Amino acid sequence: MMKYFLTVLTAVFLAGAVSADAPDKAIVDAISKRLHKPQMGLKVSSVKHSSIPSLYEVGFANGLVVFATATGGHFIAGDMFAVQGDELSNLSELRREAERRQVLAGIPQQEMIVYPAKGVKKASITVFTDVTCGYCRKLHREVPALNANGVEVRYLAWPRGGMRSEGYRLLTTAWCADDAPATLTKLKNREQVTPEVCEGNPVQRQFEIGRGMGVNATPTIILGNGKMIPGYLSAEQLLKELGIS
Repeated sequence: MMKYFLTVLTAVFLAGAVSADAPDKAIVDAISKRLHKPQMGLKVSSVKHSSIPSLYEVGFANGLVVFATATGGHFIAGDMFAVQGDELSNLSELRREAERRQVLAGIPQQEMIVYPAKGVKKASITVFTDVTCGYCRKLHREVPALNANGVEVRYLAWPRGGMRSEGYRLLTTAWCADDAPATLTKLKNREQVTPEVCEGNPVQRQFEIGRGMGVNATPTIILGNGKMIPGYLSAEQLLKELGIS
């Protein structure tokens, strides 16, 4: 059997125009047949033209994107850059940011736990959180300062230990509560709250959404422009990221 080689690198390319047309079905089928490997956690979700002639952008359900040849026999894993004068533009990250914005826009706000901005809302951030995470608790202590500066904080659940963990039970307790923001704050302050796992809660769904975005730890912050920031930032640092003085 012919061996195919995986080249893992970060590529810097001079980007050309991306065709708006979908690739030929034969190419899509060939790439999907070679790269769709559910047993390895690789489920092809999309095949598109890339900025490089003869390479195709292949998206997977877990958020991974690679650039493959028309046969699917070779692919490159890494970000694609455009050279624009003296500047480099990360086309892959721009695409990821757009996809994050689209995904978050599709989540009903009533399924989030929201701490609204005080006065005029200047920005919003979305945070994948877990109540068993020390830096999540530390970030939560910054929420009043963010709210006071016009930043809305929207939480999505991301139990690090999975669906059988203490984090899952505590997060569902918050999401199932009549006063979800107050309950989440109590849990992050390590106060005693009666556990409750209600039917139809969105915790597992939000966990899967996060995984699809590439979230692998908490807290993970998504800015309004789709930029992802893994880990903790102070209110002062976040306000600077958001351009709020």
